[in-house]
Amino acid sequence: MMVPARIYLRKLVTINYHMKKISACLFLMVLLLSGTSFQLPSEWTPLLDKNLSKWETYQSFYHKVGYNGKPPVDSNGVEIKPIGYNVNKNKVFSIVMEDGQPVLKITGEIYGCIFTKQDFANYHLKLKFRWGEKKWVPRLDELKDSGLLYHSQGKCGVEWFRTWMLSQEFQVVENSTGDYWSQASSMADAKALKDSSYKFNPNGHWTPLGGSTGNGGFCEAGTKMDKSIGQWNEIELITYGDKSLHIVNGKVVMALKNSRYKDGDAIKPLTHGKLQLQSEAAEVYYKDIIIKPIEEIPVEYAGYFR
Repeated sequence: MMVPARIYLRKLVTINYHMKKISACLFLMVLLLSGTSFQLPSEWTPLLDKNLSKWETYQSFYHKVGYNGKPPVDSNGVEIKPIGYNVNKNKVFSIVMEDGQPVLKITGEIYGCIFTKQDFANYHLKLKFRWGEKKWVPRLDELKDSGLLYHSQGKCGVEWFRTWMLSQEFQVVENSTGDYWSQASSMADAKALKDSSYKFNPNGHWTPLGGSTGNGGFCEAGTKMDKSIGQWNEIELITYGDKSLHIVNGKVVMALKNSRYKDGDAIKPLTHGKLQLQSEAAEVYYKDIIIKPIEEIPVEYAGYFR
């Protein structure tokens, strides 16, 4: 007896459907039996793991009180060489595990940075930080300090402290996280008003800062959003093209545009680079470092650049 073609095709489709379900079940069973974790694809990419596989380190010097920007010298007046790349003396940079998750510990004992191997542009970055207890010379009597440096290019040790790369800084400091600092010859325009110093204000004027602008290289965060010492703070950096936003615990505290740097007599765009986290005489912890690409400044933040 001949089976009508439409019935035959329907049976084939049904068989194929059930075979796919069986294959999917078998795949999940293999994952469970092998102990392999399975996660759905995400637009966010984690940058932190227990082996620090996506990072490198640099250490410069044990800076002393009275440092004046000149190369440090020993007791005989001989210039001291920086410790260098990927030495990690005294384990300034290490991973500790908390609740099964990797947490980056930076002791701050030696000035330096941990920086990504990868260069990034046009992204939304999120991370959390909290302060430890220790402080070191030369900042024993000053606020605890660190920083997220972005659009980092070239060699370490090119700015005043002879430690970090050319970059823009999202300041991480007690009671004023989100401040802007320029590093080396970097420059940017901040939306700011000036009192004793420049301070971010959404209704302010675009003010050139850093490098050769003549206005200094600092702009204070518009709002103090820091939590108490020992609590985790979430910071976000959104950057697209020459624009960037510093966000602290959900609040925009800095808007910048026209990111650039001076190279000899030429002014060039500074719109991509590595990420650096500073070791700057204070114990600090970072976790949940994640990044995703973006195709524009998110609509809800576009008004900061009008």
